[in-house]
Amino acid sequence: MKAAKGRVFRFGDNIDTDVIIPARYLNSSDPKELATHCMEDIDKNFVNNVSTGDIIVANKNFGCGSSREHAPIAIKSAGVSCVIAETFARIFYRNAINIGLPIIECKEAADDIKEGDIVNVDFDSGVITNETTGKTYQGQAFPEFMQKIIDSEGLVNYINNK
Repeated sequence: MKAAKGRVFRFGDNIDTDVIIPARYLNSSDPKELATHCMEDIDKNFVNNVSTGDIIVANKNFGCGSSREHAPIAIKSAGVSCVIAETFARIFYRNAINIGLPIIECKEAADDIKEGDIVNVDFDSGVITNETTGKTYQGQAFPEFMQKIIDSEGLVNYINNK
């Protein structure tokens, strides 16, 4: 995956892992089951409205809270192709890469992009294009080794393919 394009779902600061996938569903590790509850405590209609390829845009500290890997798995399994935020919690960032969920930090994009905008992200360059407004933003591009992990659908697959 060298790029992502989709409709934006917008969230604010400090979206924690308990909001991304509520603790009451952690008895399952099935990605499809987790996806059915993704973001339900902050947006009951998220799973009904999200389509494959859509993008989450948030502000500061996305993915804070517990270190559960279930959170990026739920997002990816719900069909989200990328998460753009001003900043990510460190453990969420690592877990997202480990399971092959592309994430990109860009304050300007996080501040400017609106709910429903159509956004294109080029992972090679880090360029984020808001096709709705025509604006572009320079996000932090993935280093080549991280792109390989994401392209392999996660760290375990990457290591197994080596």
